[in-house]
Amino acid sequence: MIGREDVERREEACLAATAMRSAGSRGRDHDTKPDAFRTGFQRDRDRIVHSRAFRRLSGKTQVFIDGEGDHFRNRLTHTVEVAQVSRTVARRLGLNEDLVECVALVHDLGHPPFGHRGEDMLAQLMQPHGGFEHNLQGLRVVEDLEVRYPEHRGLDLTYEVRESIVKHGSKYDPAKVAAHFHPEERPLLEAQLTDALDSVVYDCHDIDDGLRGGYISLDQLAPIPLWDAVWREAVDASPRSAPQKLILDRALRNLMDAMIDDCCTATLARLGEDGVRDLAGVRAATRPLVVHSPSFHAGKRELERFLFTGLYRHHAVNAAFHRARRILAELFAFYVEHPDALPPEHGARADAIGVQRSVADYLAGMTDRFALDEYQRLCA
Repeated sequence: MIGREDVERREEACLAATAMRSAGSRGRDHDTKPDAFRTGFQRDRDRIVHSRAFRRLSGKTQVFIDGEGDHFRNRLTHTVEVAQVSRTVARRLGLNEDLVECVALVHDLGHPPFGHRGEDMLAQLMQPHGGFEHNLQGLRVVEDLEVRYPEHRGLDLTYEVRESIVKHGSKYDPAKVAAHFHPEERPLLEAQLTDALDSVVYDCHDIDDGLRGGYISLDQLAPIPLWDAVWREAVDASPRSAPQKLILDRALRNLMDAMIDDCCTATLARLGEDGVRDLAGVRAATRPLVVHSPSFHAGKRELERFLFTGLYRHHAVNAAFHRARRILAELFAFYVEHPDALPPEHGARADAIGVQRSVADYLAGMTDRFALDEYQRLCA
């Protein structure tokens, strides 16, 4: 049988010098006994997947509120897509696939219901009480809110996975990072890669969902050079009789492949330019290392500006989210006024952490459907 030490030796032999090895982890806060067969990051992956917060992602909005369509992505399917793509690209670059998978699976655990509009609403409500940000909320989930062990709260994940949660984003703000996560250190390449591919994945699947849902059209996308190039390539490679929906599938694959190819090439170039040859160099870097080329980055930003105005701020999407924001605001006001209505696990903590934070923890954990049901029960 292949044991943990065999996997760690394989990592030492096969991974790039800039990759994070499982054996080099700074460890956990509580459980220090290693598993006989799984590396630390493999254990983290299993703990994340078996958490209640992970299961609830299936009922949380990506772009369209849960229940609007069976084929639209939700927060869970988005997470799975990011994990799949990230593992593939990590293997290509010689990075730690298990760590990348952990970061992908955990990166959205702190998202509240109703997508980014829900997060904006909670941030507004919590502004006088310490604020709300989904990465920091994700850390609260895995360190405190998930209770799976009698000895301690939280999932007791490795330092590197928890650090990657709070440093998610190549432009993270060190001022928001607690001292024990060494804010002066640049995120691991595995964390930076997952962040970059998160953006690639949602660009592609938001176009897919937007087109199939009738929120945007191919005619609207045509003037955007990056899209026009992959669409023409797909048309040229397809039989003349091919249905448009299959040409669309090919164009989306072309778009993702182009984004990934450019990211890999530009990242290797950046590592060479900056003389980053090992993990210490990654930590000491003065700028992001996982990047797109300047010209491709400009084209990607143009595509994302269209998605923002054409899809994310589409009038039908706006109408649904204005209602969702009102629902969160009224639920927040109700529970702050009536903390005795909170579930015991949240109500019991109100004195220690503040009633507003307890309410925010409760609301952030809700699925779209549960929040709608609670609103109908309590506020309508």
